[in-house]
Amino acid sequence: MTSSRPYLIRALYEWIADNDFTPHLLVDAEKPGVVVPRGYVADGRIVLNVAASAVQSLVLGNEAILFSARFGGQSFPVEVPVPAVLGIYARENGQGMLFPEQDDAASSPADEEGTEQSEDDKGPTEGPGDKAKRPALRVVK
Repeated sequence: MTSSRPYLIRALYEWIADNDFTPHLLVDAEKPGVVVPRGYVADGRIVLNVAASAVQSLVLGNEAILFSARFGGQSFPVEVPVPAVLGIYARENGQGMLFPEQDDAASSPADEEGTEQSEDDKGPTEGPGDKAKRPALRVVK
């Protein structure tokens, strides 16, 4: 199955813009293929304003996000592979979604064919008397 990340990015972008808020992308600037002005990168990450009024020629593709924006008055072509997007949110209220950091090797074709996982890759195990570890959802306001 294809990644849901590009679809979620597009949907959240539209939702944020439809509510007259400013969509921002949180990007892992250290991932291969990321083209951003390095002077604006802090701790290996960059926040990009992708509002229609801030960018030109925005393309929210399945493989990459492409646009041109001004940084310090200079136009700069930005390219962000979708796996490098760590989140999308509205600047005004912080609502949006954070994505787990993906390891490019984590989803190899061998894994999809059903090869055996290492012990470290198998989730939590239950011992006698242990309750099953379940994911927990939390309301974010």
